[in-house]
Amino acid sequence: MAKTYDFPSDLLAGQEELHQVRAELLALLKRLPWSVEPLDGFSDDNGWRKVERPASPGWTPDEQAEVEKLRRRERELAVFVSCHRFWAEVATEERVDARTRLKRTPVTTPEPPDTAP
Repeated sequence: MAKTYDFPSDLLAGQEELHQVRAELLALLKRLPWSVEPLDGFSDDNGWRKVERPASPGWTPDEQAEVEKLRRRERELAVFVSCHRFWAEVATEERVDARTRLKRTPVTTPEPPDTAP
């Protein structure tokens, strides 16, 4: 039977927020133009595959600030999760398995109270 781990609530919350921040950052980066700075489009078919990019208007200062804010928070959370005191309690040979299980732990949302009469 697979080993189970009793992850502390703050570690679970940190991992969940890390997932959320990474999803927000990925969605934002997909919406933004391919280049931070305004650049002309190009087409290059001299390599092993053809590469094309349309002209990029660049990112606005607000977009740059939002990306930086999300990246900063992502780093903070990654450090929090990876350096959490819980990992000192896990045997060295079990840490990879424990970390993988933490990453794959589903989010548990509390059930709403039953208001039926």
